[in-house]
Amino acid sequence: MHGILIVSLAGLIAGAMNAAAGGGSFVSVPALIYVGIPSVSANMSSTIALYPGSLTSAWAYRGNFHAILNVSVKAMFLAALSGGFAGAVLLLLTPSSAFDKIIPWLLLLGSLAFALGPWLGARLRKYYRPNTAFLIAAQFLLGVYGGYFGGAVGIMMMAVWSVLGLTDIRAMNAVKVVLVAAANTIAVLCFAVVGSVAWPETLIMLLAAALGGYAGAHLTLRLDGPRIRIGISLINFLITAVFFYIRFF
Repeated sequence: MHGILIVSLAGLIAGAMNAAAGGGSFVSVPALIYVGIPSVSANMSSTIALYPGSLTSAWAYRGNFHAILNVSVKAMFLAALSGGFAGAVLLLLTPSSAFDKIIPWLLLLGSLAFALGPWLGARLRKYYRPNTAFLIAAQFLLGVYGGYFGGAVGIMMMAVWSVLGLTDIRAMNAVKVVLVAAANTIAVLCFAVVGSVAWPETLIMLLAAALGGYAGAHLTLRLDGPRIRIGISLINFLITAVFFYIRFF
């Protein structure tokens, strides 16, 4: 019963976090490890468990989809989908130990980019105007990361878009949940078929995450952009600090 409560609460929180900003797997994966599931299996199980939450969040945001910097959502979706497939295959073929070492640094980069996005973007755009090919390539690489590990991939997406000039948090959140779902679609299928998944815990977390994702999306739509950015930034740096502490202490 203790394990069920932990997994359920983690799924609820992770689903809401993914709807609002991202980083839900930094709650779900540790919770699964805590109840006795090996780390690689916990990573795969978390990806599957949080997937329906992305879909319920996308449904809640359905009236807020817009092109990202004049690139259609369809093109971004296909880039994220293909990147997610590459990332999933990479995880199935290689150990994650080397990748674990750079996670804190990736999180720090994403946190700084998101927090300082408007300021950096205004200055970068004086010297460079990103084109469609650049944005789709960036989305493909984010999809690879999402399929391989997925932690804070939504945060990193919004960080990249912020630097490139997008400032509407609601528009970013709406498209982000769709693209995170795209990156995870093939990964979920691969892990379910050939991965090592802890199905009882996964199914419990799946239901809780779906509820959390829907509730988190509706809550986010009621908040104004600056407050959302501040809240997301605080969460980002807190998660980053925790991972640096675990890694080095």
